[in-house]
Amino acid sequence: MEEEILRIDGLSKIFGAGHLEVRALEDINLSVSKGDLVALLGPSGSGKTTMLLCISLILEPTAGKIDFDGQTIFHKDGWGVDMRRLRREKIGFVFQSHNLIPFLTAKQNVLLPLNLIGIKGEKAERRARELLEYMEIAHRADALPALLSGGEQQRVAIARALANNARLVLADEPTASLDTARGTKVMEILKKIARENQTAVIVVTHDVRMVSGFDHVYHLKDGRLNLQET
Repeated sequence: MEEEILRIDGLSKIFGAGHLEVRALEDINLSVSKGDLVALLGPSGSGKTTMLLCISLILEPTAGKIDFDGQTIFHKDGWGVDMRRLRREKIGFVFQSHNLIPFLTAKQNVLLPLNLIGIKGEKAERRARELLEYMEIAHRADALPALLSGGEQQRVAIARALANNARLVLADEPTASLDTARGTKVMEILKKIARENQTAVIVVTHDVRMVSGFDHVYHLKDGRLNLQET
């Protein structure tokens, strides 16, 4: 039996109140196992990014329950854990715009999250080198982000997301700013991470062409989640 890493029951998110109320997410249920590749498809404004932010409790849900890695992290009475620590230690994020720190080199960007969880010195240097090699970007380790192509920046961002040996990687439109060839490469890397590291990966995208080979493809529309036939 596959090991469940994330379970969401009845997740809802409401913004505003009264006649200004917007139901961004409505009664979302989702189960993700170790090593799963999950895609969230849907048009702009459908709630995809809101769902990722709620999963990681960057944005607090209005209702529902979230279990992650064997513990309840959110329920009707609020947060059940120190989420800042949990995000640092077990969750990796990949963003559309890379969000690399511009005055740090590629290697330094990967070292930063390692330092934040107390890994420093030669151990951190070795881990950063391994990740950059895994992403096939080690030859650009000393380059600043501005000197890297879009695809190279995204590979550094993925290396940074994996620095903490993440149990779950959340990727928000990671290919939106890339051409088709580079976008396909990034998706292949995310597949490789899931298969080789048994990391659960959830990818938000609007491009159905990018989710070939994913284990589960869901479609969000008007805040409701439906399994899409593939």
